[in-house]
Amino acid sequence: MARNNKSEVFPPESEVFTKFASRRSVVHSTRGMVACSQPLAAKCGIEILEKGGNAADAAVAVAAGLNMTEPCSTGIGGDMFCLYYDAGTGSVSALNGSGRSGGDCTLDKIRSSLGIPDGTTGKIPMSSVHAVTVPGAAAGWVDTVERFGSGKLTMSDILAPAIRLGEEGFPVSELTAYYVTQWQRAEKTIRSASPNYAEMLKSTPSGPRAPRAGEIITLPHLARTFRTLATEGKPGFYTGRIATELISVVSSLGGHLTLSDLSHHASVSSSERVHPISLPFGALRVWEHPPNGQGIVALMALDILQSLPGFSALPPSAHNSTAYLHAVIESLRLAFADASWFVTDPDPAFSPPDLTERLLSPSYLASRAALFSPDKPLPPTLEHGNPFPSPALSSSDTVYFAVADSAGNAISFINSNYGGFGTCIIPKGCGFTLQNRGANFSLDRKHPNRLAPRKRPYHTIIPGLVTYDGEEGKGGGLHSVFGVMGGFMQPQGHVQALLGQVMGGLNPQQALDAPRICIGAGMPDEGDVFDMTVFVEEGMPEETVRGLRELGHKVEVVSGYGRGLFGRGQIIRWTRDEVEGTGVWSAGSDPRADGAAYPL
Repeated sequence: MARNNKSEVFPPESEVFTKFASRRSVVHSTRGMVACSQPLAAKCGIEILEKGGNAADAAVAVAAGLNMTEPCSTGIGGDMFCLYYDAGTGSVSALNGSGRSGGDCTLDKIRSSLGIPDGTTGKIPMSSVHAVTVPGAAAGWVDTVERFGSGKLTMSDILAPAIRLGEEGFPVSELTAYYVTQWQRAEKTIRSASPNYAEMLKSTPSGPRAPRAGEIITLPHLARTFRTLATEGKPGFYTGRIATELISVVSSLGGHLTLSDLSHHASVSSSERVHPISLPFGALRVWEHPPNGQGIVALMALDILQSLPGFSALPPSAHNSTAYLHAVIESLRLAFADASWFVTDPDPAFSPPDLTERLLSPSYLASRAALFSPDKPLPPTLEHGNPFPSPALSSSDTVYFAVADSAGNAISFINSNYGGFGTCIIPKGCGFTLQNRGANFSLDRKHPNRLAPRKRPYHTIIPGLVTYDGEEGKGGGLHSVFGVMGGFMQPQGHVQALLGQVMGGLNPQQALDAPRICIGAGMPDEGDVFDMTVFVEEGMPEETVRGLRELGHKVEVVSGYGRGLFGRGQIIRWTRDEVEGTGVWSAGSDPRADGAAYPL
């Protein structure tokens, strides 16, 4: 009998993540493509492409649309990074849109505020107001359009589709409503985080609550924030009403951010145009964002992998075999051991200026690869290496999406609150939550990533981009833009998604469909990358799981909604029809998310 329950659209929700097997095809287009985790957000980007905007313009529209439709993962109260491929010049550019700690946020002051005793390290809780750093996304969106956009559309044009979603309302998608740590599970935290909790909940006759899948929610306060950014630019966000309300709620909870910290970001630091980092991998060149992002983990792991005897010669059939995954796991452990210690704000005040070059040097990576054993795991006591000649120096929830346009430009874009809704703290009348990125600072006085005033922390969010290998600083033609969101899972996802295509012979969709592994845990509140557990996604061959255990790995198989641990990725590949000479975009979208790839 058909069910008829007016209070819920799909009652009751199945507890099975994928009740029936499903299949996705690669999506092709000659005009452009958007691949993201929310269909309505993808439509925002497609609308901008149809109006004549380029990939960068559309990416900002998608970022805003994702803030509306998936605020449990991303938002204007967080940070962003992007890699942009310019088809006209063949160049790859990077934009760092991450915010800094407050000017008054000294290590001693924050340790004292948290009540951390001397002689202990301690940490900043993910829900603490002291985890709030200056939101970099708003400035990053404006700077992306100004630096890489077509020049044909205004910010009002670009943000209009997302504003309509917030004002007119939209139905909430399945995984956004029900995923672990997200809207329904976060409702209690949202209510307790600040007095403005109702701005992030659905209004009902019985009071505000988290929306259920298929229910319509409006977010008018967030739409108002977008209108302010659209008409007033960065000053509209970092000064005036929004800034005042942001500092007011942070101060009321004991935080130390000030109005000068916000205006400093808009007028002095803002988004930083940085040089992307890259390494050759076979006939390809893999591009990542430099520190303070963790993209260097993926590059180090890939270089270590291709130097291991016999790994590059493995046949496609070896994909996700025991020997294959053992090599991947160990290479990632080696890379994380270094990055977890050395990666921090690249400003010379906080980090040696040649740190990245030393970590990526062939001689140093060869020394790290020499620690690999094909017969057993690395020890739990694995420590970081020393890329410096002086021993003293060595002691010192997110959305990813990709957009491509008809001119051959492509952008790899990532935007995040960090953990779920971030701190869940909402500035009054602004409709967004403040990120908890500051929780990733170390409170160890000897750690390079230790908290300091106006410093950027180790950042987990990373966009990826691949070209055919060309001269240094310039690719030999675009291969793909790609990424996998999910805390410390991200570089692990980059390595696995790329290897699946390059070594496993998988198409973009198959590379995202394939079961993945995750060392440690994806988010810092769930564990860390030094935990010896290897989480293996349901669907991995049984002989592979058995083989990893026989080698000595501690393996845990994860199924159901827990598969969110393995991140959610997007890939857009570029090829050219040999007969017609026309460029073709081919995209895949992660089945662990609500979205898909959408052609223009």
